[in-house]
Amino acid sequence: MDFLESPEMKIVAIGVTVVVVAASASCLFSTKKKSRVCLDPENFKEFKLVKRTQISHNVAKFTFALPSPTSVLGLPIGQHISCRGKDSQGEEVIKPYTPTTLDSDVGRFELVIKMYPQGRMSHHFREMRVGDYLAVKGPKGRFRYQPGEVAAFGMLAGGSGITPMFQVARAILENPKDKTKVQLIYANVTYEDILLKEELDGLAENYPDRFSIYYVLNQPPEGWKGGVGFVSKEMIQEHCPAPSSDIRILRCGPPPMNKAMAAHLEELGYSSGMQFQF
Repeated sequence: MDFLESPEMKIVAIGVTVVVVAASASCLFSTKKKSRVCLDPENFKEFKLVKRTQISHNVAKFTFALPSPTSVLGLPIGQHISCRGKDSQGEEVIKPYTPTTLDSDVGRFELVIKMYPQGRMSHHFREMRVGDYLAVKGPKGRFRYQPGEVAAFGMLAGGSGITPMFQVARAILENPKDKTKVQLIYANVTYEDILLKEELDGLAENYPDRFSIYYVLNQPPEGWKGGVGFVSKEMIQEHCPAPSSDIRILRCGPPPMNKAMAAHLEELGYSSGMQFQF
């Protein structure tokens, strides 16, 4: 067995040991990373409401705790979750929502919810109190994004349709390696209806060369300097990237708005491959 004592065999033995240790560490890291992901695409899991912040008379931000301070929700950019609750009649209801947080926001996730008087899931959120649990399943959605896959995104959002746009914009802008530009048109009825305005204005201030936002109101207050009425072809031409193979237009809003935007985009020369509707 003297050959095991040779310098050459010692080097081989050390090399094998290093490979085994590295492989074990990689496996352990991968397992730990996977174990931190909380979402299950097949089964609902419950998360505790730890904070509720009322933003307006019918809008609130709900903060839910994840199992540990280092846990992540595990939601890919631009995808959503299914939330389960009960309506005013006690019947089960399931509705999709997009968190405004990213996986970089460890230990928690947040939902900004607009609660409509007759909304079935709105009733469930309206009745939720700190300490209650929300059943969630996911991820869900067809949207897929890789940093740098397009030069620019144009975004057409209406009402609560801003949440997936905000999530995508945040992910792009907060990634220092992603140089994609984002141009957003956000439509609402009144000024009070604008969701996430402080956060959106913060993105515009922090990333002036990569993010722009144009607000449109159907019933603007006196002295309003943004767009007025409905989103028009002219607004899209002025505030979104021009048709090109390296741009993409994202749409999310009420059905009538989505239909009108699709017609505008077609008339302006945006092909179906340049568009995506959440």
